[in-house]
Amino acid sequence: MATETSLPEFNTPSIGSSMQSPLNTKPFAPRRAAPTPPDVLTTVYKFPSMEPMRFAYYPVNKLYLPLRRDILHRAVVFEGDATRQGTASTKWRSDVHGSGRKMRPQKGTGMARLGDKKSPMLRGGGVAFGPHPRDFSSGLPRKIYDLAWRTALSYRYRRGQLVVLGNEIEIEMSESRWLAQIMKWNHLGQGDGGSLLVARAPSENLSQAFLGLEGHGRLKSEEDVDVKDLLKAARIMIEKRSLDRLLQRHSSDLNRTVPSAM
Repeated sequence: MATETSLPEFNTPSIGSSMQSPLNTKPFAPRRAAPTPPDVLTTVYKFPSMEPMRFAYYPVNKLYLPLRRDILHRAVVFEGDATRQGTASTKWRSDVHGSGRKMRPQKGTGMARLGDKKSPMLRGGGVAFGPHPRDFSSGLPRKIYDLAWRTALSYRYRRGQLVVLGNEIEIEMSESRWLAQIMKWNHLGQGDGGSLLVARAPSENLSQAFLGLEGHGRLKSEEDVDVKDLLKAARIMIEKRSLDRLLQRHSSDLNRTVPSAM
């Protein structure tokens, strides 16, 4: 039901009264804080029992963004270009060691013209138009990359494939068989598509167990995970402290203040 309110009263100055000059007014209105976006609810689980512990709230602009395939594609290409080494190198004829003497006379032999033994046409000579060391990295604005990060997390959250863990990911033994049973019992293993576990600092037991855990999932620290990893895995299991830190790190495109409407 709408609530009716009366209009505010304005004091109209008289003709004889002095009016304020527009030159004395401020050219720009003051800035106010951006309105707080609504929150989304997520369940925090306990590893390895996967029992619900509590609820956590996250802003919509961090964990409930619409799917943007174009931004995700740009981020994946940007990460792939950064991983290319670009160290392939070949020698041109001037780089090959050897004499520059002409192999045979220019005329009179009945054969084609030929220069020195470093010619690309001869075995052991230089390589024509071969690869040389280069930088394959491409550029991407920081705000676009941060938006792609939160879009990937939001995509997993909307599909119910983002599992937030309230405690540290830790196991008692470093045996892969024991960890495989945990993943299979909780429907997180190979039969259900596998999972990506993201921890702030993976323990030694957990790292040793994942060495022999083929097909059930992968383990990465929060410093090594990227957008491609979030999209490649069937399920994301991440510590809450790591999720909070990643969301804080990739929030450069969020506008902290907006112009005042007054």
